[in-house]
Amino acid sequence: MGERRVASLAEVPAGRPLAVEVEGTRVVLARVGEAVYACGDVCAHRGGHLSEGKLSGPRLACPLHGWIYDVRTGQCLFPARGASVPAYPVRVDGDGVFVEVP
Repeated sequence: MGERRVASLAEVPAGRPLAVEVEGTRVVLARVGEAVYACGDVCAHRGGHLSEGKLSGPRLACPLHGWIYDVRTGQCLFPARGASVPAYPVRVDGDGVFVEVP
């Protein structure tokens, strides 16, 4: 698929996840400090939308059952069962946020 512009930097405030769609794939953007990360928006547990969860630093909690993911890697941190969501490369160019989904 390649890289696509999905948002402006102003649309991705620190501390609040943002849902976007890239070529039919649900992705959640998360701004942590000056960095922007992207991972799959669908929880590996029961399919909750992570973009509706609480972001605390790089940790994003699913609103349904509290599974916690690291937005930098997509790895589930709690519970530690080896679950994960896809993590996608992000590039910020000027005011544009670009995500690459395979």
